[in-house]
Amino acid sequence: MKPRHKRLAIVAVVLVVIGAAAALILNAFQSNLVFFFSPSQIASKEAPVGRTFRLGGLVVAGSVKRDGVAVDFLVTDTAKTVPVHFEGILPDLFKEGKGVVAQGKLQDGVFVAKEVLAKHDENYMPPEAAEALKNAAKSNEKTAASLVTGK
Repeated sequence: MKPRHKRLAIVAVVLVVIGAAAALILNAFQSNLVFFFSPSQIASKEAPVGRTFRLGGLVVAGSVKRDGVAVDFLVTDTAKTVPVHFEGILPDLFKEGKGVVAQGKLQDGVFVAKEVLAKHDENYMPPEAAEALKNAAKSNEKTAASLVTGK
């Protein structure tokens, strides 16, 4: 083989290896990418079915039902509510009426959480959850205003 052909073969092999490495990295990144959805987005069918994502909002007061390590509760953004099922130990700061972010999958209309995170102090709420609550409140105000004015 001529030296020129050897160099071309080496360059081709290096490009194939770099392409394969990039494909593996992008695949790993894609499978670990987790999006955030509010209860309103889940109710409007924007959330993926059968894929892991995060749900954020407030735990509805009086909705927590415990059965051993299994816990069922409702999460709301003040506009819509989503039932959540979790099996495991909840964080110490998990309380009714407080902010929560759960990671899991939607199955038959119930969000099955694999992980539940609670806020860590008085003022903290994940930015996505705060934004979702603010948007839901604006939507509720517009609906109430249209009912009052009849428009």
